[in-house]
Parts: sequence; structure tokens; C-alpha cells
Amino acid sequence: MRRGWLWGALLVLLGVLAALLLRPPLPPATPQEVQFVQHMLQHHAQALDLAAPMLERSQQRTVRSLALDIQLSQREQMRQMEAMLGRWGQPPGEPISPEHARMMGMASEAEVAGLSTLPVEQAERQFLRLMIRHHQGAVAMTLPMLDAAARPEVERLARQIVVTQRGEIRTMEGVLGRLDGEVPAAPMRPVEHGHGH
Repeated sequence: MRRGWLWGALLVLLGVLAALLLRPPLPPATPQEVQFVQHMLQHHAQALDLAAPMLERSQQRTVRSLALDIQLSQREQMRQMEAMLGRWGQPPGEPISPEHARMMGMASEAEVAGLSTLPVEQAERQFLRLMIRHHQGAVAMTLPMLDAAARPEVERLARQIVVTQRGEIRTMEGVLGRLDGEVPAAPMRPVEHGHGH
């Protein structure tokens, strides 16, 4: 009886090994995937910079909660992206130019600094406006990868980013609307995919 069980387990193990050996290898990361991950890593890093002052200064529980959620979710995605680049033997990437950063919905250095120096109520509204624009830029960057991604981990990350950030945009628009009765539409220039740093 025991010998039969062992033979059965061995056959299952051999079947699993055969399937793994016969499965075609994943394609290498494309230049588009590498650039997407590099740029999104820097994009997420700025989101942490935008959220940090709100955790210290905001008097609104909903704003603090949003800032914390953004920090936690984007830190986790940054770990995923750093691991991907490490497996691919790729560096984190060169700094993004200010012009390209604006096209990606990112804030200027002055806008980031203002969140620590503006009066708290103004800073809260500015945080929401900047983060809505920031998330819109991330979604615009990410949507093309849903069709273009060659590797499943890149597609999974892209779907996670789109779903999470679209949900947070809706939440932030609602919070901003409650704070000042309007949701200004931050102008977004089209994202130019394949643009250099």
C-alpha cells in the first residue's frame, strides 16, 4: 500500500517537472516594459513625497487616511518594481526631465514643497488636486501596457495600478468636492510613450 502511494507521488512529481521543462520560457523584458517600470518607480516615489506632509499636518481624517493608503500601496508596488528590475539586470533609471515629468502628471519641486509651507487647509486641497493629476498621469502611462506587456508580472502590475488609482481618484474627487464644493480639472498634456528621459 505504502509502495503504491510512493509510486503515485513520484509520477505526479515527474509530471510537474515535465510540464515545467516543456513550458516555453518567458520572453525577456522589452525596452518598453523596462522604461515603464523605471518611470513608474520614480512616479510612485513622488507620490510618497506628496503624501508625507499630509500625515503630519492634515486635520482631516479622510485626507490622512488617503495619504496613508497611498503610501502603503505605492511602497508595496515600488518593492515589486525594484524586484523586477533586479531580476532583469536593469538599473532604476535616470532622473526624469521636468518636461517629461509634467506630461506624466507629476508635481514640480515648488508644488511638492508647498504642501509643507501652505496654510493647512490650502495644503489639504492642493494635495488632493496634485494627487488627482498625479494619478491621472499614472493611469495614462499604464493603460498602453495592458495590451503591450509581454511578461505577466508587468501586466499584473499594470492592472493593479489602473484599478487602484482610478478608485483613489474617485475618492479624492469626492473629498475635494466636500472640502470646497468643486473639483478643478487639472489640465493634463498627453503622455508621449517612448519619449526619452
